[in-house]
Amino acid sequence: MHTQQVISVLKQLQNNICQALAQQDGAADFVPESWQSRLGIGETRVLKNGAVFEQAGVNFSHVKGDKMPVSATAHRPELAGAAFEAMGVSLVIHPKNPYVPTSHANVRFFIAYPENAEPVWWFGGGFDLTPFYPFDEDIAHWHGVARNLCEPFGAEVYPEYKKWCDEYFYLKHRGETRGVGGLFFDDLNRWDFDTCLNFIKAVGEGYLEAYVPIVAKRKHTGYGERERDFQLYRRGRYVEFNLVWDRGTLFGLQSGGRTESILMSMPPLVRFEYQYQPEAGSAEARLNDYLKPRDWLAEFAER
Repeated sequence: MHTQQVISVLKQLQNNICQALAQQDGAADFVPESWQSRLGIGETRVLKNGAVFEQAGVNFSHVKGDKMPVSATAHRPELAGAAFEAMGVSLVIHPKNPYVPTSHANVRFFIAYPENAEPVWWFGGGFDLTPFYPFDEDIAHWHGVARNLCEPFGAEVYPEYKKWCDEYFYLKHRGETRGVGGLFFDDLNRWDFDTCLNFIKAVGEGYLEAYVPIVAKRKHTGYGERERDFQLYRRGRYVEFNLVWDRGTLFGLQSGGRTESILMSMPPLVRFEYQYQPEAGSAEARLNDYLKPRDWLAEFAER
């Protein structure tokens, strides 16, 4: 298979994202740490205590195993017990300023090697945005980029992957989405290999096109203790999703991956508050209107 081609794309993407985000921060850089586990190798790059980003992690990994973990075969029972190879870039960005949204992106490639059968390959990934104080123009920009990068691959791709994102990044126990969505896809082999790989590249490049202008626009916004407290409280939802629902976290832990790299998605500071309710009519209460699936681009076009 074309694993070296995928690895080249992933490592270039990791470089590009780290460079762009470090430039936005201006005070700190990503510190790389190469690692090796019983399953494979990787490089985790983390920026800490920057001027803009409280913590940002961009991880590359390439692992192999003798048996697919349960989290990876739940939707593909025919591959249970098969050897596998997986590689990807995943990132989570936790800004310091509450007016800059948290963001997440990942792109990945899997190959399963079932006995007495041809290898089965697929791609997955996407990106999503988690604002604390949402701005309609930022959401319109985010989803506009997502739609535009999908268009060359078919008019149906953005609506399909946008809906998948809304459904995947949903906290069932809270009855709310994690944020305002974006794109999510898995089991991608609907096109030939080169087209699928080009889509992955478009998603990685689109993430920067979507996120960097929002960071640049909001990073100098003034804030106080109230906004900071609300940001830390809402980060708790991020922790809940990643530890309860996220298939990537489960896959990493179940497959024996490197725990520090898997859990780099956790925010450095977070708080939980029993029975918290924002004041009616407040900026904090306004967020509730955004934590449900909405056709953002259609809504904004009507205004």
